[in-house]
Amino acid sequence: MRFKPGGKFALCSGCAAIFWPGAFVFGFPGVVAQYWQHAFHVNQAAIGKTLFFVLAAVGTFMFITGRWQERFGPARLTAFSGILCGLSSIMVGYAVNIEMVYLWSFLLGMSSSLIYLPALTVVQTWFPHRRGLVSGIVNLVFALSAAVMAPLFGYMLSTLGYRPMTLILGLVAMSTGLFAAPFMKLPSTLPSSYHSPIDNEETSSVSLTVSQALRTKSFWCLWLIWALAGAAGIAMVTLSTTFGISKGMQLKEAVLILTAYNMANGIGRLVSGYISDLFNRNKTICLTFVVSGSAYLLFNNLHSLTTWAIMASLIGFSFGTLFAVSAPLASDCFGMKHFAAIYGLMFTSYGFLAGALGPWLSGYLLDRYPGNFSPIFTYLGMFFFLSAALILFVRPSHE
Repeated sequence: MRFKPGGKFALCSGCAAIFWPGAFVFGFPGVVAQYWQHAFHVNQAAIGKTLFFVLAAVGTFMFITGRWQERFGPARLTAFSGILCGLSSIMVGYAVNIEMVYLWSFLLGMSSSLIYLPALTVVQTWFPHRRGLVSGIVNLVFALSAAVMAPLFGYMLSTLGYRPMTLILGLVAMSTGLFAAPFMKLPSTLPSSYHSPIDNEETSSVSLTVSQALRTKSFWCLWLIWALAGAAGIAMVTLSTTFGISKGMQLKEAVLILTAYNMANGIGRLVSGYISDLFNRNKTICLTFVVSGSAYLLFNNLHSLTTWAIMASLIGFSFGTLFAVSAPLASDCFGMKHFAAIYGLMFTSYGFLAGALGPWLSGYLLDRYPGNFSPIFTYLGMFFFLSAALILFVRPSHE
């Protein structure tokens, strides 16, 4: 791919700014879950709620971010995201109850919203012919950051202690966001057309408004997919270490399941994004959903760390594909002019439903039936199968 100078800076800056929100969302709760349980005397369902509040904030602010971006621009939102991520991470170090952790979770979700949409919008606008690839790169960093940081979170927790760890991480996250913000700019001229990988046809740049998008079948199929596949994908963040510990592992071993998930989550975003630029986006997503649904059904019937890590990585790959490919698929369907607002509105299902159906419900079931993962893995697997069917009905509005 040929990188334009301004586009290269924008892509690198978007990746830098999204690194820390991704590390905290996908890596931090799984590592410190046991600490929170012991410190605040709460159960597994209460820990599962942390991701619910992250996603509730995403559901609340993604659409708002789309509107704010049109008014304030991506650079200002990137700076605000960095400040919010850093300060909230420092604050959680002083938490005295689980409610303060929930507040951190909500602020972290807001911070993720404020950088995720601007980053996707900026890189897709700079590289209209490689939207899947550049979206995949941003999403790769968003997810892979947790695979890189989860072991380091565990090391810092055991050596530095909880509060010093959060202070250091918060300051680094804030500095990174502020440094990246000035480079998050749109190109001065926008492309008049782009090449669509769907059926290898040239697609016009006609963009739908929010109200027009809401009247399409494609929007509501994608909305449901984000609720179902989003729940099945995000649930592994908290289930991975809990499952490993239930099988008699130490935390340092159980974290390897989470690391495998996050590694594949990140790599899947790059690989599937690139593939979707060459082949049909719908079929790319459908195939990974079928594989990850099967992985969930097999998970509890396997008996070694290696096989559990492989199953978790398949689920992570599919979850990464959802993020990387659904963004360019949405711009295929609805255009780029109102992409941020439409995509933000689509994210409301992920924010308000995925957290409840995934981490929260699975945590509740584990509290009622300790150690029984079979019903949880079964219903999460079915969510992926249903999403695989729904994605086949998503088509650009001109077809």
